[in-house]
Amino acid sequence: MVEIASLCLLLACAETLHGIARTTLLIPRIGKDRAIKLSALTGTLLAFGICWWWVPGIGLRSAGAHLALGLGLAAFMAGFDVAIGRWLMRKSWTKIWPDFDPRSGNYLLFGLMALCGIPLLVWLGQ
Repeated sequence: MVEIASLCLLLACAETLHGIARTTLLIPRIGKDRAIKLSALTGTLLAFGICWWWVPGIGLRSAGAHLALGLGLAAFMAGFDVAIGRWLMRKSWTKIWPDFDPRSGNYLLFGLMALCGIPLLVWLGQ
């Protein structure tokens, strides 16, 4: 259980730094729309790398357990994103929900869906 909580915190810290890097380095160079789309891909790759390093040490032994881990990670990260938006950035709910809507140009939902399967992919690749 401590390993899973640690993985959640590690992913949250990495994605927070990833978002700061996107805002400060990428948006000024390529624009907000392109940066948001690109960061969905790079954020997913970052999560995959962290999971590749961390998930085997958790000791799960079945595909179902790894899928449940992925679902839990995605739920945690979605909640973390909402919490950061709501309490740190002081966004209204009407500004938070479009982050999860691909029709608004944000691909966060696709990254979360990928995160659901990443622990399973790591397990299958080990």
